[in-house]
Amino acid sequence: MLKNILKGIQAYSGVFALMSKLKLWKYFAVPILISVLTASIIGFSAYGWSDNIGRFIAKIWIWDWGKETFTSISTVIGAIVIIAIGLILYKHIIMALSAPFMSPVSEKIEAHLTGNKNHQHRNTSFNEQLWRGIRINVRNLVKELLITIPILILKFIPVVNIFSTILLFLVQAYYAGFGNMDYTLERHFKYRESINFVSKNKGIAIGNGIVFMLFLLIPVIGIFLVLPISVTAASKETVELLRKDNLLKHNEITVT
Repeated sequence: MLKNILKGIQAYSGVFALMSKLKLWKYFAVPILISVLTASIIGFSAYGWSDNIGRFIAKIWIWDWGKETFTSISTVIGAIVIIAIGLILYKHIIMALSAPFMSPVSEKIEAHLTGNKNHQHRNTSFNEQLWRGIRINVRNLVKELLITIPILILKFIPVVNIFSTILLFLVQAYYAGFGNMDYTLERHFKYRESINFVSKNKGIAIGNGIVFMLFLLIPVIGIFLVLPISVTAASKETVELLRKDNLLKHNEITVT
């Protein structure tokens, strides 16, 4: 697992050079716009709701002694909850809506890495790619929230909350990497097959997602660059995985 996580991270090496060489930047215009708008909406919402959630959590403490301290802690936890849920919503929204624009990027990277300009793969339309992106990301959103909520509850436990933060970050990273890998898998696998493939390569997804999440911590610039670099890195590594397992289709077209 650790080895694959490192491979997922190492795939980011040389992504800017590859994007420039293949002239991929033009494909990222609409996804970057989607990213900025989504981040702005979620950011303003988080700013307005964090105090409200903090006060709501503070109502659990019915005693007068320690009320002020618990309220302060609750406000911090409220902010963490908003940020965590906001990041979850952000990444799934942009990944779902960007799917039709990321597919050509992934396809160009695959053609470059394999040297084969005529790969035979699933023939899907813009609408089918969009629906696939929405379907995958809604599925991942639900599963991620079901995992995240118990982890957030652990934050009320001293010491344990330190490890819960790390676990929360890794869960978010996994689903971010999942979405990035599916832009390539969409051409080769059906819905269920892609889920099984990523499940077998969790380390790669986590490694890709770790850098994705870290880029979101960079003010402004991170929002602009997170999709271009993470999708390029994920496409590189996913193509290598497919090639290694002899799963790249050359001779027959699979139609949904």
